[in-house]
Amino acid sequence: MKIIALTDIHSKFAGIDGIADDLREADVALLPGDLTMFGRRDAAMEVLDAVRRYNEVVYAVMGNCDYPEVEELLNEEGICLHRQHAQLNGVAFVGLGGSLACPVPTLNEWTEEQTAEHLGAALVDLPAETPMILVSHQPPKDTVVDIAGNGMHVGSTAVREFIEEHQPLVCFSGHIHEAQGTDAIGNTKLINPGPFMEGKYAWVELEEGTCRVEARRLPAPA
Repeated sequence: MKIIALTDIHSKFAGIDGIADDLREADVALLPGDLTMFGRRDAAMEVLDAVRRYNEVVYAVMGNCDYPEVEELLNEEGICLHRQHAQLNGVAFVGLGGSLACPVPTLNEWTEEQTAEHLGAALVDLPAETPMILVSHQPPKDTVVDIAGNGMHVGSTAVREFIEEHQPLVCFSGHIHEAQGTDAIGNTKLINPGPFMEGKYAWVELEEGTCRVEARRLPAPA
């Protein structure tokens, strides 16, 4: 399975055409939050339309900078993963939207306790032996992918504990724009590719028990 993930688009999706080949090649396109910059459903639909021009198999969660009606839109479109899961080719995609509280209040913010409850809800009716991928706007704590510009780890302990317990194959995250990188918790690969608004995205290939994780970037203009 080939997976592409574009996080923190913030309505700056002009670069989508530049990764058309990767989008077409992928089996699924993931949007791990902040489709918009405090945008509403029309702004989110523009992003979805741009991605689905090249790949119709899309799953997404809202970020902390998406109005709640963006979550409503994702549910109406049948692609929302927040507090839910979807299965594709024998793999379950489990989702968490929003974030922990930010220094300046934003739109979808949770406590650690609420975060743990959201993650638990996403596992309801999912057989325990199902291979899993976590799509979480909020990164796990104390990793490469949660280091803020001031050098502090600002990820979620609840997300980390979920990963430690359930060991998904991969965790895609975003939210912390400057924390681009890859890491691991146990057998779980972690990737925060950096914001797509800067041309950054993730590429993952799952094949015969192996998992290759790669941060990519929109090709520079000729």
